[in-house]
Amino acid sequence: MGAISAIEYTQWPEELQRRYRQSGYWIDRPLTDLIQGSDSAKNVAVICGERAFTYADLDRLSSHLAAELGQRGLCRGQTALVQLPNIAEFYIVFFALLKLGVAPVNALFSHQQLELNAYAEQLQPTLVIGSARHKLFRSADFTEQLKKKFPQVHVLVLGATDYTDDLEQCLHSPEGHAGRAFCSPSAAHQVAFFQLSGGSTGTPKLIPRTHNDYYYSVRRSAEICRLSSHTRYLCALPAPHNFPLSSPGALGVFHAGGTVILAESTEPGQCFALVQRHGVTMAALVPSAVNLWLSAAERAQARGEKPLNSLQLLQVGGANFAETVARRVPTVLGCRLQQVFGMAEGLVNYTRLDDSDEKIFTTQGRPMSDGDEVRVLDEKGNPVTVGQPGLLYTRGPYTFRGYYKAPQQNARVFDKEGFYCSGDIVQQDEDGYLRVVGRVKDQINRGGEKIAAEEVENLLLKHGDIEQVGLIALQDANLGEKSCACIVTRNAKLKPVQLRRFLREQGLADYKIPDRFQFLKALPLTAVGKIDKVALRAQVGRRLLAEEAI
Repeated sequence: MGAISAIEYTQWPEELQRRYRQSGYWIDRPLTDLIQGSDSAKNVAVICGERAFTYADLDRLSSHLAAELGQRGLCRGQTALVQLPNIAEFYIVFFALLKLGVAPVNALFSHQQLELNAYAEQLQPTLVIGSARHKLFRSADFTEQLKKKFPQVHVLVLGATDYTDDLEQCLHSPEGHAGRAFCSPSAAHQVAFFQLSGGSTGTPKLIPRTHNDYYYSVRRSAEICRLSSHTRYLCALPAPHNFPLSSPGALGVFHAGGTVILAESTEPGQCFALVQRHGVTMAALVPSAVNLWLSAAERAQARGEKPLNSLQLLQVGGANFAETVARRVPTVLGCRLQQVFGMAEGLVNYTRLDDSDEKIFTTQGRPMSDGDEVRVLDEKGNPVTVGQPGLLYTRGPYTFRGYYKAPQQNARVFDKEGFYCSGDIVQQDEDGYLRVVGRVKDQINRGGEKIAAEEVENLLLKHGDIEQVGLIALQDANLGEKSCACIVTRNAKLKPVQLRRFLREQGLADYKIPDRFQFLKALPLTAVGKIDKVALRAQVGRRLLAEEAI
């Protein structure tokens, strides 16, 4: 299969492109620059368990892999589906594909067959890279299914298998490999890779990110967060997420010449040990993880231990962060707090490091760029007064202009001037700082993981015993929200354990499986016959209160 010249996507209008270049936002350089600076070649870029990789190592290994893939026929303009856990190979693969001009989407390691099939359908990938640690890649079944749909696809798996090549061997292709001639990044104004949307109407849409827009986001984020070669950043959230990738995330750390320390999860015991061992100065968490860290830190302090002495800055984002919890961070964890509110589609807001406590504890920050345009509008599209809630609309030098191959979705979420409606309900104060107070998307935010209600509902409706289903959010002290599936069934003996098993058999990721099931005789409906989820949440809330009172 021959490569196309460039991946098609919705570009910024020429007038805005000129403005962004004149303002210095877009510098027409590839993201591969992040690991190819000579000043940081000898610095340690990534620590992964007992392994340490310098910037020179990342550059060399990613070049080797790019060369090997080039020899196999991969080239600029093609796409890849990648699923790796929080390991150094994630970044090596990412930069190898950038060098080759192959645009990947990085699936979360928690994603299962349903999600990966959907991404493959959208991308038509020429390359799939997975890990033998994931059940989908322990046998040939899944990849054989992919090859039937996409005969051109190459498959590499990290870890020895009996059905395909081991990614580890490809990382150490010989020096001077002839395939280096194939390596050439896509143009800076073209698609570098894809990110995943939060998804409010089913499987997440793909967000094309260019070198120009993403590189600017990384550079500006690193500047705001004052990163340097001395920064030691703990990546405990899933590495593909926009937050730990670029806000400022690992890429911001690479830009500054600092070090990324990888953790398998946000579990306090493991993370505290890494902070102590490696002198971590900065970490990023979602609110549910912060609660666990606070409890663990208090227990450690009661024992006379100070496990977070080196930590200087904790970023918190991804979900609503209660003010009462925010105020505990400096006291209990002994570091500064920075609130972050961003989206894979673009706009990122930060509280600044020299902001007042009031701003830091009560807002989710202000846009990071002078080029960000933000409007807060009512349901009729009119601007609201300062401090009043409204829908967030935005456009700017790193906010995308359209989902990949999704014209109908784009028509719903963009206005005539190219402003993207995020679906978030916010308040904006007189200084431009935002407070997130809700959303209009039919979506559950479970500890920072977004769950599209429609996707889970449609799968449950495939079960022969289910007549109606509505997925709603229930408040939870630790995760912020949990999901509850409200079911009308024709089988009175149907049990939650059967439905959980059914959803797993459909290939749904575990975090999307409802936390609770409620069996009801009927679901409340709106005047036009849709499930009234406001009334449904109230009904379920009353039922749960009654159960607790018994």
